[in-house]
Amino acid sequence: MKLPRRKFLHLAAGAAVLPAVPPVASALDYPTRPVRIIVPYAPGGAPDIVARVMGQWLSERLAQPFVIENRPGAGGNIGTEAAVRAAPDGYTLHYVVTANAISATLFDNLKFNFIRDITPVAGIIRVPNLVSVNLSLPVETIPQLVTHAKANPGKLNFGAPTAGTVLLSGELFKMMTSVNIVHVPYSNSAQAVTDLLAGQMQVSFDVMPTTIAYVRTGKLRALAVTTAARSPALTDIPAVGDFVPGYEASSWHGFGVPRNTPAEIVKKLNKETNAGLADPKIKARLADLGGVAMVMTPADFEKLIADETEKWGKVIRAAGIKPE
Repeated sequence: MKLPRRKFLHLAAGAAVLPAVPPVASALDYPTRPVRIIVPYAPGGAPDIVARVMGQWLSERLAQPFVIENRPGAGGNIGTEAAVRAAPDGYTLHYVVTANAISATLFDNLKFNFIRDITPVAGIIRVPNLVSVNLSLPVETIPQLVTHAKANPGKLNFGAPTAGTVLLSGELFKMMTSVNIVHVPYSNSAQAVTDLLAGQMQVSFDVMPTTIAYVRTGKLRALAVTTAARSPALTDIPAVGDFVPGYEASSWHGFGVPRNTPAEIVKKLNKETNAGLADPKIKARLADLGGVAMVMTPADFEKLIADETEKWGKVIRAAGIKPE
């Protein structure tokens, strides 16, 4: 059948705009296939634990698998770079942690700019670090730890990855108490805890989800939490600030996506993540890990990342901390 020229041109013009339709539709229907969550640390650490809790929630809510992909190495920067380079289509999420704010100053050769290249989606949890010790160490309080460390300079050690508040919590403690506790670099917290349990390391400043189970079962001795106030998860454990005025450090987690991911997808992920944080079972699970749910808009989370990048940058420069 031969179409009149005017009708043909009208249909052709309509066809020309069709390619603009699928991205909108895909954003509204998202997700239509499995989504990966890149966790830039090895299995077993706090980021992995919490990411799996939230990944399971999103899988159930959005009827597609949210699969954890552990990409450890270089203080979390290998996994972060993989997320940055991923397609901005909503099918790669980056598990954001405090280390991302720290790495911006700690490392001077990164192949990405985190604030520029990742779009914040939602906050998830804020957790204190927990100062704990091997049971063989004859200390039960922060003052006793300070006294013992000063009597044995350079003989105690604490393990931590090269980027994150685990390292900076320990270094800040050393600065404010004038003790010499040696930092031993580890590629991940799980390895550090293994050595702490075995007595090859004496002191830990690790995030609470990593060590709280060992404290509750009596395999480690908790001395204090690093937040300004006590944690609801361990109400009988004091804060470091009770003995070292002004000391405070905490870790936080959230979701991000590659820059230019459709705003509709960011909004949907934020909504479903915040719904999870309001769910009684999720809240109880996060509280059991020692954390507090961190409900935020994308803009709120963006501001937190910017503020924390500035805060820890000042600490790193003042202490002259360098990556191992």
